[in-house]
Amino acid sequence: MGKTITIEGVTRIEGHARISIQVDDKGKVQDAQFHVTQFRGFEKFVEGRPYPEMPSVMARICGICPVSHLMASAKACDDLMAVEVPETGVKLRKLMNLAQLVQSHALSFFHLSSPDLIFGMDGDPKLRNIFGLINKRPEFAKDGVLLRKFGQEIIALLGGKKIHPAWVVPGGVSAPLTAEKRETILASIPDALARAQRGLESFHEVAEKFPQEEEVFANFPTMFAGLVTPSGGLEHYDGTMRFVDENAKTVAEFSNPKFYSDFIGEAVENFSYLKFPYFKPKGYPEGIYRVGPLARLVVAERCGTPLADQELASFRAKLGRAPQSSFHYHWARLIEILYGIETIKKLLEDPNILDTRVRSRARPNRLEGVGISEAPRGTLIHHYKIDDNGQMRWANLIIATGHNNLAMNRGVRQVAERFVNGHRLNEGMLNRVEAVIRCFDPCLSCSTHALGQMPMHIELRGPGGELFDELRRS
Repeated sequence: MGKTITIEGVTRIEGHARISIQVDDKGKVQDAQFHVTQFRGFEKFVEGRPYPEMPSVMARICGICPVSHLMASAKACDDLMAVEVPETGVKLRKLMNLAQLVQSHALSFFHLSSPDLIFGMDGDPKLRNIFGLINKRPEFAKDGVLLRKFGQEIIALLGGKKIHPAWVVPGGVSAPLTAEKRETILASIPDALARAQRGLESFHEVAEKFPQEEEVFANFPTMFAGLVTPSGGLEHYDGTMRFVDENAKTVAEFSNPKFYSDFIGEAVENFSYLKFPYFKPKGYPEGIYRVGPLARLVVAERCGTPLADQELASFRAKLGRAPQSSFHYHWARLIEILYGIETIKKLLEDPNILDTRVRSRARPNRLEGVGISEAPRGTLIHHYKIDDNGQMRWANLIIATGHNNLAMNRGVRQVAERFVNGHRLNEGMLNRVEAVIRCFDPCLSCSTHALGQMPMHIELRGPGGELFDELRRS
């Protein structure tokens, strides 16, 4: 008889999920699935709300990346109003978005994934955590904390608070940047750059120790997708959505966000509350693609800042133009931290950054609007429909983590097939199955917005754990 091995509660990620691994009577893995077990119905309960509330409401989806939802939601509202955001308003939005990128990437690499790299995948789990990291590599852990602080303090200076700022609004931002705040941020940039570069040095010291993980951590040919500038550079706020194949050859592009549904479909499976987006021209599930820092470095021709481009050149010299292993998300994330800090400096040095014209005002001029931007974890899409009174009638969200769902599921199976022996389990085997998920840095609170009727499993248990009754809907 075969059996199912369950990892109940995937650790060091945002949100709640489990992994199930099916093995046969010989202990050989037959299948594995990544189950997202939480559901949050933001798409439904925003119906009836006035559309100007949407950025602040949608920011509450997540405490890790509220700024990302502010951006995509505000852009969808800009579209509803049919306005052009003032140039300085755009630059200030980009500034906050990049601050969010830096702090989120720092959390992912330094505190969620690096314990595996510093202590090893088979390391003692009592040590392989943030507390063990602080004891063994206190300066490294401190660099992660202070890089997060760098990003969060920029968010607070711009928006008034670190979590759920209401500064990004339909039409732009609610207040201009002051000269004093600009100088405060500029003064912190050299220290942040030094910490980011030390993080890269630490990664290079340990990365060579994981050839097996590099070989099987979601390592298979897929498409990649992300925003690029008009000249093909790295972009996080606005631009052309580009899909490339496994060789980085462009297969599709669109600049108008409204065309997203021509290229992206959404499937639903009965084992997860997380949708399965796919590239429509290839169908489901053949239309698998990846988003996020690794994908952005594949779809873009260059970063566009000196230090990031220098590191990108090393990345490509070692791994090629389109590396397929998701283990390389870690390196890509660190390159984007460099890019983010350098671009923040560039934006702040723009002579127009203190301009007071930062918001356009209008009533709704369209009944449908779409906003697309890049969150730390990948492309984020907000699509809204309103009535003649400006009240929300319908919303659809395609979240970065959702785009990666097919790849994450295929990845856990690939890792399980390589490392898991159903007859002789050990903690290191199962940690590797979790670690491939951590490469993607999923944000599950953001992502659980499924279409159609939701799968459901309710159990009624007594105080001793005995099962009295259960209800299932598939």
